[in-house]
Amino acid sequence: MPISRLDKLLKSAPAGSLDKIIQHAQEMEGLTERLRQALGPELGRELVAANLRESGELVLICSSSAWAARLRFEADRLVELLCASGERVSGCRVKVSP
Repeated sequence: MPISRLDKLLKSAPAGSLDKIIQHAQEMEGLTERLRQALGPELGRELVAANLRESGELVLICSSSAWAARLRFEADRLVELLCASGERVSGCRVKVSP
């Protein structure tokens, strides 16, 4: 596979596609930080990332299966928190980062 220069790849991307990726990453980081604060320092630092899918599913990614079990106990509270702030959340799934 040939190595391409980054600037060449960026110029060949459709207008706005990179902006959409950057915006989504920033939204995910903001959501992750809000949830970390709601979880508190001990559990919050184990939350690797959070995403809210278009379907309304909240996806939480954590560092281990033990922390995933703890996060599942907090899932309803986190869904309620996001719904109270105006987000459309239909459920929550917790995954472990490999």
